[in-house]
Amino acid sequence: MRNSLRKLAGLTLSALTLGSVVANSSLTLVSAQSNVELETAVKNDAEEIEGGTLRYALVGDPFAGVLNNMLYDGNPDATIIGFFNEGLYGYDENFTIDDSGFAKVDFDVENKQVTITIPEGQKWDDGEDLTIDDVIFPYYVVGHPDYQGIRYGEDFENVVGMKDYHEGKSEEISGLERVDDHTLKVTYENFPNSMLQAGGGISSYIEPEHVFKDIPIGELLDSEPVRTKPVGFGPFRVTSITPGEAVTYEANEYYWRGRTKIDGVQLEVVNQSTAIAEMQAGNYDIASLPADSYDSYKDSENFTVLGDVQNAYTYIGFKLGKLDGDENVPDESLVVSDKAIRQAMAYAVDNDAIGERFYQGLRWRANAPITPNFKDYYNAELPGYTYDPEKAKQILADAGYTDADGDGFIEDKNGEPFTLGFASMSGGETAQPLAEYYMQAWAEVGIDVQLVDGQLMEFNSFYDALKADDPKIQVYQGAWGTGGDPNPTGLYGRTASFNYTRWATEENDKLLAAINSDDSFDDEFRKQAFNDWQAYFMEELPAIPTLFRYSVVGVNNRVKNYDIKVGSDLTWVDVALTADAPY
Repeated sequence: MRNSLRKLAGLTLSALTLGSVVANSSLTLVSAQSNVELETAVKNDAEEIEGGTLRYALVGDPFAGVLNNMLYDGNPDATIIGFFNEGLYGYDENFTIDDSGFAKVDFDVENKQVTITIPEGQKWDDGEDLTIDDVIFPYYVVGHPDYQGIRYGEDFENVVGMKDYHEGKSEEISGLERVDDHTLKVTYENFPNSMLQAGGGISSYIEPEHVFKDIPIGELLDSEPVRTKPVGFGPFRVTSITPGEAVTYEANEYYWRGRTKIDGVQLEVVNQSTAIAEMQAGNYDIASLPADSYDSYKDSENFTVLGDVQNAYTYIGFKLGKLDGDENVPDESLVVSDKAIRQAMAYAVDNDAIGERFYQGLRWRANAPITPNFKDYYNAELPGYTYDPEKAKQILADAGYTDADGDGFIEDKNGEPFTLGFASMSGGETAQPLAEYYMQAWAEVGIDVQLVDGQLMEFNSFYDALKADDPKIQVYQGAWGTGGDPNPTGLYGRTASFNYTRWATEENDKLLAAINSDDSFDDEFRKQAFNDWQAYFMEELPAIPTLFRYSVVGVNNRVKNYDIKVGSDLTWVDVALTADAPY
């Protein structure tokens, strides 16, 4: 049963306060960037102790425990993996591949090839030799018909011979040439400038073939090396796992950069509601902290607050179809398939005010689906969708949506009432009031939106439902970490598993093809291709980019040489402690 506008009651104080803000256009904020400046590294001149165990708070819900780069799909698992297994290559602050990582990558634009070279004499953390076969192996996993993850997409299919292998027409991937024990040459169908970006076309996966080779690929997801006994070549080795709750690491003596100064890491899941108190009590060394509570901890005396602009944004997504095999297939019969609905919902909310009131300026209105840290490709000139509820109402009226029965909500074009199911994640003190604010704002322009099953969803359940195209969900609030490449194909391509909106159009195919074409190795062509795609996306609006953001990390005063900046020269080998326990 649909609630009338008058029945939208019970909002928390925060939501009502924001509602009063956006109701007064004179208070609407216009933010181009954050008004908060934070350092990226701790400054600590105290004397180091020998060894010690760093206590790391993984803030959020219990982790899923898919501890493998080829298979995980949640950021908590990625954080856990990062301590024991790294990517193949390094990159600078612009996410451009350089020689700072494990492998060296040489580019041959004319022949559409890269040569990947790994150092000799290196070992996995179980003492087994590391060879180029461990770089080749992930291609055969991700491309296999029985592969259980979500990494197979246009980037992998760009490898010559991959499509035939994926379709079972070939047992070999012809574009992979094993030169010797430490060298691989990869040939691609197309060679766009994305190849220069970390995560932009060249696989960064390296996995211990000797551990996985006897496990059927269709059984990897629940295998022991993925769930309970992972092997890596990172700075630390996993010694124990408490499923969903904690991971204990020790220093990896085989680490290619050298042994770390600290003896290990104790990682524990900490609820977002208690993370600030835990840090202020001196129970942990490092924790990501909620931006919505910044004022309550910014002056804490026992830890430093670090921050950096993230290559990430939050968004309101629309479920426009389903994933059918490897292809996203839109359904034009859905109410949200009409872009008038989507545009009206964008104009109905005041993301400028949300960034200031809920996040103390640590988040600000997003105007595009490319993040500002990619300065050459982010289109700062796009106006985006500013708060304009009257324009929202006019868009709906012009599209033929009316409130025929006088209940305060529009009917669909067949005159039938409709309610959109809204999925949003739990976590933090703003999650509930923010979701309620969005629903209130949409109700005020005549669109009835209600939480799926009447409540917020736990992180893993939320993404499970999105991936399964749960028919209860028509609208959802999510967030993207865009990785090291601004190329949007992996998030919005026709065959991208991560394209949870299931948006696909011929024009989108064409614009993405330009970004991925050989011509895009020309900087000006590529920049124009990105601008064209962003303009089209913001017109069609399969998702509403809502907020860009700072990452905010609290670091205890006993930690030394820790830097969150992308491309920093400091690594885990440099991190040290100056006391036996956090304080």
